[in-house]
Amino acid sequence: MTFAPTIGLIAEYNPFHNGHVYQLAKLRELHPDAAIVVIMSGSFTQRGGAAIADKWTRAAWAVRGGADLVLELPYAFACRSAEHFASGGVQCLAGLGCIDALAFGAEAEHIEPLEKAAACMDDAALQEALHARIAGGASYAAAMAAEVAARTGVAAEVLRAPNNILGMEYLRAVRRFAPEMETLLVQRVGTDYHDTDMHGRFASASAIRAALEGIYGEIPSTAQSDLSNVLPSPLLPSASLTAPSEREPYIALQRVMPEDCLAALMAALPDRLPRQSLLLRPLLSRLLLLDAASLSAVCGMGEGLEHRLMEKAREARSFEGLVGAMATRRYPRSRIARLLVHVLTGFTAEAAAAFDATGPRYLRVLAMDARGAQLLHQAKKTARLPIITKTSQFLKSKDMLRTWEDLTPLQQMLLYDVRATELRELSLASKGTYCRDFLTSPYVVRASCEK
Repeated sequence: MTFAPTIGLIAEYNPFHNGHVYQLAKLRELHPDAAIVVIMSGSFTQRGGAAIADKWTRAAWAVRGGADLVLELPYAFACRSAEHFASGGVQCLAGLGCIDALAFGAEAEHIEPLEKAAACMDDAALQEALHARIAGGASYAAAMAAEVAARTGVAAEVLRAPNNILGMEYLRAVRRFAPEMETLLVQRVGTDYHDTDMHGRFASASAIRAALEGIYGEIPSTAQSDLSNVLPSPLLPSASLTAPSEREPYIALQRVMPEDCLAALMAALPDRLPRQSLLLRPLLSRLLLLDAASLSAVCGMGEGLEHRLMEKAREARSFEGLVGAMATRRYPRSRIARLLVHVLTGFTAEAAAAFDATGPRYLRVLAMDARGAQLLHQAKKTARLPIITKTSQFLKSKDMLRTWEDLTPLQQMLLYDVRATELRELSLASKGTYCRDFLTSPYVVRASCEK
């Protein structure tokens, strides 16, 4: 199969690690002349967590690691279920008007079983049976896997693998929004998506975040001018830590991450890395101001969850504790975490439905290299959506005080990106930098790695 020279990816890079380097290098190996465009989640991830680094930093990591252009996936799609995450990403790529292929990573070795599954996911009979399973208490993921397995013969364990689930949603979205787009699977290497151990050169993002938590979890949250006695700086010899057990997490991270990414995270310790626990008080404050109708209008609430939230919030001692107390078999932790973030951003079911009906309203540039800049220049002739390089050209800080009805649909969607960025700053132990969306320009990588 021959691919034209522009390939799209949808990612989070939370954080960027050797598995991502491998994926980009593999695409370069298969298609050396291709330009690679990444649609990346912004300040909050698909599972409802504050991103480990700000979106401009993560986008710059990706460009230095092999991508050419990184665009933001709007919050309205990024902090949603796999279905909405995938549909938003695919529509962003289609909106550029110059993407020839979508590549994605998955546990599956071949794309055919995923294509077979995706082809039946919108079948009316399947959807009816799916809703019946969910009404019976099953989660969406479990219900979908069971129904698709019954209809296609694809093994249920294949359908339940996290990246395979996303892969099927990508293929489903391509069928719906960009049928002209080719698809390319790059099999994942190394550990499982949820594996919290690190082996060899590859580790999951979950394992990396857990290792970082292990390092900075014991560090006081007050700012320190000198951390050399607490953890090794990438610019200091590892001998600055005397106990081998203290060196092990850092040494393991060195094996599984690009040096510049790890250096940035180490420099951020402890006060510039997000702590979801710091969002509990803002959440409780927000709940004090919402009546039952306003709370029930939040995206993902429904079915009496607002009453469960108010009950559990009274007893909560931590943000994660509240997520755990609310989670059930039917409502997994990721859905609850997203729900709580939506309460904080004011993201309503009505807004979500409107955005789902129209798709993304813009393409926002986060980082690029020379080839990415050239591609962006060409895309101005092909793009079906406005390209944003400066937020204030489309939304000004004073617009945040206007009523919802006075904002255009584009401004409404962009407003949630701004709120999410501001909310992530509240998750930092040190004082955040506010209005970053209005102050930060796309990161231009002048000299990236050889591609």
